[in-house]
Amino acid sequence: MQEIVSIRDANQHLSRYLDRVEQGTEILITRRGQPIARLLRVDPQGGLSDAQRAARERLRARMETGYALGGVRLEREALHERGE
Repeated sequence: MQEIVSIRDANQHLSRYLDRVEQGTEILITRRGQPIARLLRVDPQGGLSDAQRAARERLRARMETGYALGGVRLEREALHERGE
């Protein structure tokens, strides 16, 4: 079930709308008749969909391998060596 409310009404009665969201209602907030935000209930079992979890794992793997930028890869110790 979805309710459409203006930003002014949402601002004045936020607690009331949050109670409705908690019960499963989706609230669409509009400004001058145009949708700008949606209030949804958070999934208490983790909050991430399977697609979001898969995307997070791909990102993690990519961050571990890094991107080849064509330069020389420096190790941390080499960056902090001091000329003596």
